Amino acid sequence: MQTWNQVYDPFGSPWLSTLAASVPVIALLAMIASGRVKAHLAAVIALGLALLVAIVGFGMPTGLAGRAAILGMVTGFFPIGWIILNVIFLYRLTVEKGWFAILQQSVAGITADRRLQLLLVAFAFGAFFEGAGGFGTPVAVTGAILIGLGFSPLAASGLSLIANTAPVAFGALGAPIQGLASVTGYPPEILGAMIGRQLPLFSLIVPFWLIWVFAGFRGMIRVWPPILVCGASFAVAQFLISNYVNPWIVDIGASLASMLALVLFLKVWHPKEIWSSPALRGHDPSLAVAGPRPVALGAGVPGTPPVHVGARTASQGEILMAWVPWIVLSIIVAIWGTGWFKGIVNPLFTWKYEVPGLHNVIMKVPPVVPKPVPEGAVFLFTYMSFTGTGVLIAAIISGLIMRFSPLRLVTAYFETIWALRYSLITISAMLALGVLTRYAGVDATLGLAFAGTGILYPFFGTLLGWLGVALTGSDTASNVLFGGLQRITSEQLGLPGVLMAAANSSGGVMGKMIDAQSIVVASTATGYFGQEGKILRFVFWHSIALACLVGLFVMLQAYVPFFQHMVIDVPAAVPAAH
Repeated sequence: MQTWNQVYDPFGSPWLSTLAASVPVIALLAMIASGRVKAHLAAVIALGLALLVAIVGFGMPTGLAGRAAILGMVTGFFPIGWIILNVIFLYRLTVEKGWFAILQQSVAGITADRRLQLLLVAFAFGAFFEGAGGFGTPVAVTGAILIGLGFSPLAASGLSLIANTAPVAFGALGAPIQGLASVTGYPPEILGAMIGRQLPLFSLIVPFWLIWVFAGFRGMIRVWPPILVCGASFAVAQFLISNYVNPWIVDIGASLASMLALVLFLKVWHPKEIWSSPALRGHDPSLAVAGPRPVALGAGVPGTPPVHVGARTASQGEILMAWVPWIVLSIIVAIWGTGWFKGIVNPLFTWKYEVPGLHNVIMKVPPVVPKPVPEGAVFLFTYMSFTGTGVLIAAIISGLIMRFSPLRLVTAYFETIWALRYSLITISAMLALGVLTRYAGVDATLGLAFAGTGILYPFFGTLLGWLGVALTGSDTASNVLFGGLQRITSEQLGLPGVLMAAANSSGGVMGKMIDAQSIVVASTATGYFGQEGKILRFVFWHSIALACLVGLFVMLQAYVPFFQHMVIDVPAAVPAAH
């Protein structure tokens, strides 16, 4: 089949081409932010606009555009939708048996202060799931736990998204680093070490930011010691592991260090006043939302309320059993993310499908790559090693431990599918949009606009990573998308290529909180259905502000001698990857 070369300036004007390329994502964010268009409808409309822009604006053949969109829909469900479906299934089972209420009581036993619960659950515990599974797992788990602890839907959703930033670059056992290495030619260890010289500062800042957003400045200052312990222990471990061990276990090691340090510190330090409000400080519109609240996520038999512990204090044995499903989940997800496990199961349980009429038909061309490179289109259905499969197995094991009958597990699973139907449609449509824009070269047009900023490139190149994650929902995808461009552009400007390659990932993590998929995951996990616009408006400016701070820090590393010493000296002979 005849190949098609991507066109990055179809209108002969970078401004007009960039404007056309931005139409689908601007429309998507605007529709979601308005709150007047349901998320699944907004995603479908934005996908239609993306098809129009790709075919009419960028000259992509209709057949190629259709195949790319279908491939995106499938990859939207596997692995992301698959993870969400099974995490919520597990959560619903624990609610039905009353085990989640006991878990809530046990977390409150560590600390009744809502601010400290946020540090423990949203930041530290969430980072563990980011490191082990990634791809929406941490927001799904922490959002469900926070809503079960009594946090308001907007607080549970928005704060889970804000907390899930600093760990993202090393998530899913270093998958973003591996993706970045594949397109830049730099060894993963060097990239991990460089990112480990950028993100620890923000790993220290984010916990303070998180509590400030929730409780205000005064509420944050009054618990600054445990915030410092939580953030500093995570940041120090993140730096040490990334620079002196390897980039694969950074999040798991840092999260365990942070949780241990925080729990031990809270045994000797207690706040003078307990912050008991579960709502955001100031106006919290989610408190007035009519309709089903957290219990709606429970998997009880219709008409039968879930079990509650009530005022009774759970025994130590009950508390231990309440944590068993989440311990099982943590162990299985950690195993599922390892290379040795994938090496065992993938050769046996993989369906490799090269999409006919799309695989190696589209050509990336300069200046995005040094020389023309075909875009592969292979759907690897590694169904056994998908993180979501591990989550499903954990849910089944936990369900049997909780003494669910096999029949009830099956019926509860179908109830979960029905409850999440719109969210799964939304996620699939959004991934279709992201994959289509990549194959059409639309995202590269946006990237080239950022690359033309000259001396300010370290700042705007960092924001390019932010844009990539906001568009694709994945730091890994953003690194694959823009990593090569970052190296090429920075070296043309006389900047260290490794600095901007790492900045793509470090800046990208701040885009994670506003990507539409993550917002839908958060709304699904917290039962805040149909309110995605409120979540987006809540986190949007925090995302931009933090991304700009990362950009300014990268500017310092690029131009200020003191900070330039932080940049790893890479031999010029390291070749660029294709």
